[in-house]
Amino acid sequence: MNKKFYITTAIAYTSRKPHIGNAYDIVLADAIARHKKMEGYEVFLMTGSDEHGQKIEEYAKAKGIEPKLYVDDISSQIKQVWDSLDTQYDKFIRTTDADHEAAVKKIFKKLYDQGDIYKGSYEGKYCVPCESFFTASQLVDGKCPDCSREVIDSKEEAYFLKLSKYADRLVKYYEDNPDFFLPAARKAEMINNFIKPGLVDLCVSRSTFKWGVPVDFDDKHVIYVWIDALSNYITGIGYDTENPSEQYKKLWPADLHVIGKDIVRFHTIYWPIILMALGEPLPKQVLGHPWVLFGEDKMSKSKGNVIYADELANRFGSDAVRYYLLSEVPFTQDGNITYEAFINKFNTDLANTLGNLVNRSIAMTNKYFGGTVTNAGQKVALDDELYDFAEKTIKKFNEQMDSYHTADACETVMDLVRRCNKYIDETMPWVLSKDEENKPRLEAVMFNLLENIRLISVLLTPIMPKCSEEIRRQICCDNCAIKISAVEKFTVGTPSPIFSRLDTEKVLDELAREMEEKMKEAKKENEAVNAVTLAQIGIEDFMKVQLKTAKIINCEPIKKAKKLLKLTLDDGSGSERTVASGIAKYYTPDELIGHTVIIVSNLKPAVLCGVESQGMILAADIGEDDVKVIFADDIPAGSTIR
Repeated sequence: MNKKFYITTAIAYTSRKPHIGNAYDIVLADAIARHKKMEGYEVFLMTGSDEHGQKIEEYAKAKGIEPKLYVDDISSQIKQVWDSLDTQYDKFIRTTDADHEAAVKKIFKKLYDQGDIYKGSYEGKYCVPCESFFTASQLVDGKCPDCSREVIDSKEEAYFLKLSKYADRLVKYYEDNPDFFLPAARKAEMINNFIKPGLVDLCVSRSTFKWGVPVDFDDKHVIYVWIDALSNYITGIGYDTENPSEQYKKLWPADLHVIGKDIVRFHTIYWPIILMALGEPLPKQVLGHPWVLFGEDKMSKSKGNVIYADELANRFGSDAVRYYLLSEVPFTQDGNITYEAFINKFNTDLANTLGNLVNRSIAMTNKYFGGTVTNAGQKVALDDELYDFAEKTIKKFNEQMDSYHTADACETVMDLVRRCNKYIDETMPWVLSKDEENKPRLEAVMFNLLENIRLISVLLTPIMPKCSEEIRRQICCDNCAIKISAVEKFTVGTPSPIFSRLDTEKVLDELAREMEEKMKEAKKENEAVNAVTLAQIGIEDFMKVQLKTAKIINCEPIKKAKKLLKLTLDDGSGSERTVASGIAKYYTPDELIGHTVIIVSNLKPAVLCGVESQGMILAADIGEDDVKVIFADDIPAGSTIR
């Protein structure tokens, strides 16, 4: 019986269509799963969508539809993106699935009945995008430590999970299972940043919105994301507090959770403690992979720097997208993507190196031998060197894939491709073909090339499944054995380009025009969502904002930031105030000095490019790309605006 391997991705949040950074989860998990299948494992890969929460409720309201209709649409988009990348998941779970919701209710009730969940109240800082509560000490520059966005003060009745009760057991599990964290450095982050300072009991219900799994015994509350979403890893395979399924008994514990580094805390602290409280085994490993950044920035639809994986796959092919992601994100460091980098990688590795090797080898086999070559057993030192390189490649590739270093594994395969191209230059088939006496040697050369191309195609199976199949189709060989000389004869077909070289300038121009349109759409969508959010503000919140007039007595550019100006203000208090404002595109310093502006005077100071900004000035968006500062020149500095 084959050994089981249960692997999961983080379930994608259904606020919006996932961008290419979100898609890295499923591509990485799929590559690992495919390789495990090649090694003989019985693999089960589960992915899905996370569909509850306040943010979903707000997005649905902005669209003027019910939350369920909204998440139905986004969840289908997630599946469509995953499918466009040729991922082979065994189950796609939705947290609105009836069986999942029923199991989550039972989990919550069990934890409550045994005293691990209790009722209390919460007062703290809340980040709506992350749906997370934080204490003031956990904030970074007054903002969410996870996404760097603004937080709001929130107070509400809630249920809490006792985390501190299980802290010692959790640390012991870390010590007894040294391979639990991948990369290993994540362990120190969790212990030093969260466990040593003392685990604060976790808020696991909400009462300020309704879009969630209701608490059976208290209809004012819905079950919060930590128990709802995290439990999918067991509910999706049939967990039940009273009668777990045979599938659950077979698959759990998970062999690997594949997640982004930003949610390692949830999967290595909260999730293990939930499982401990339930009396269930803990997952064997958690792989907290780095991010895929756009250039050097985290992708954001509001910034207009979002790349969608399905659109990229439709234009360049799913294998090209998979290869880029798997080869450009190192094990411990963030990767990045730009259209220019993607096109360069496509042309260099896929078209010039791999595609050229396959095309020219098949073409020469047809030209010199009518398409058929056999293994005559003739070898010289150069051939032995090539096969030795191939043997080492196979061993190295498997080790790298088993340790989830996919970027290294991609490079290892590509090294063999380069070695084969070098072998062509060394043997010079076009020279050998000129002398009939060299025909046996020429046939050996062509056979050696085709056999190594076959091996390359097999190794590429987890990385680029379509390309792998296409290579074997063109060399007319379906043998997938990962060993040398598994084939004695090749009869090749007609060569056709696997990857055609791209015209960089032309493609970039097309993509730039498309990006401009996306930015316009994103702006409209953000305005709609913000309108809903702003409509919910209470007078007590508005009254917290202090608006005052201040006169600009000096203004200068900030060297490190093209968009920022440093304003020195007289706010009527007798001392100067400094504000950094992103209006350099619209005003020169001379146009501002002497004017009186309106400022938010009680905004928490923030350091921007080395300048401490002690407030914010008011300005208006009046066009597609036009901003006007609101001047109040006839009002004395220091006046309160009501």
